[in-house]
Amino acid sequence: MPDGPRILIAGGGVGGLALAQALHHAGLNVAVYEQDPTPHVRDQGYRIHIDPNGNAALAECVSPEVLDTLRGTSGRNGDLVATFTTGLQRVFVRHFPDIPAEQLTAVDRDSFRRALLTGLDDVVHFGRTVRAYQVTGSGRVRVEFAEGGGDEGDLLVGADGVGSAVRRRLLPDAVVNDFGLRCVYGRMPLTGPLSPEEFERGLCWVSGGSTCGAGFGTVRFRTRADHRQDYLMVTLVATPERLGVTDDTLFRMSSEELWKLSVDTVEGWHPTIREIYAHADVDTFFPITFRISERIPNWEPCPVTLLGDAVHTMPPTAGAGANTALADAATLAGEILSAARGEKSLTEAVAAYQAVMLPRGFEAVDNSRHMAAQMFAD
Repeated sequence: MPDGPRILIAGGGVGGLALAQALHHAGLNVAVYEQDPTPHVRDQGYRIHIDPNGNAALAECVSPEVLDTLRGTSGRNGDLVATFTTGLQRVFVRHFPDIPAEQLTAVDRDSFRRALLTGLDDVVHFGRTVRAYQVTGSGRVRVEFAEGGGDEGDLLVGADGVGSAVRRRLLPDAVVNDFGLRCVYGRMPLTGPLSPEEFERGLCWVSGGSTCGAGFGTVRFRTRADHRQDYLMVTLVATPERLGVTDDTLFRMSSEELWKLSVDTVEGWHPTIREIYAHADVDTFFPITFRISERIPNWEPCPVTLLGDAVHTMPPTAGAGANTALADAATLAGEILSAARGEKSLTEAVAAYQAVMLPRGFEAVDNSRHMAAQMFAD
């Protein structure tokens, strides 16, 4: 569609890249601007759960060839979710039998992002931070980069995450709150089978009461590449009070200090859990803050819209963040392509997208909040 709209995307995360894949594959003029200088400089997490909605959105956004790459670089499917006490007594398990082999359930974030970059070498521009934008007199949108220079297009999509500069300009009254939890991510390399066997088969949560818990998820790659090693993602989630350190201290800690903090926090838990932390890769530990968006009313459609965490930030307690961003990408791509075919104006396409995205996104936010309440029930 050589005469179609030119789309600018701020942010090269899961949602932004899925949208770029859909638009580029359809022949639209699209440019992605990502602040990171390369795809591999920032720890954002390890294992991502992809649910049926996320799988359906991926199938809409990417070509069969890219989808094959995503599958080939993903982890083998898990088939359960379970909860344990700190003594490893199982208190809940839900099985998901007969998951189709072609469906993704567990993906490594870095491998997933690399696969989503397939075929986008001339589309994604690293080291470009969208810091501001202006709507021009002709109704187009001009972006400015923190590094200097800018670009102009017919639509700007803010897919630039929880700290979105696009959202701050578009919706200055939007509120993103501290959810009151901190998460320390790490990984344990896998060289043999895991015990208990539930840890091998899916996502498992060990509840330490109302102030602390630990999540575990296995990634055993379907196909092995030189840079990949099977691992168990280990996450310690706690209130700042339970961790016993201020945020200023927490976010200044080295990986080794964060590992030691995690080891000390699970002292007194079942020996198997302590062994997992003892054998974790010390260099893989880093902290994040859980945040959550307050509900945003629909706004007047314009040449700027938002996607994923930039508009509906949620804690990962329901495993919905990436899947909701993928659903946003599929819905927005469909609407933009409808406008490119002349079936509606671009403004009408944005309005239709927002009418679907906002209630769906904030339903996922609510589900994440409710799941957190269950996980941290005393």
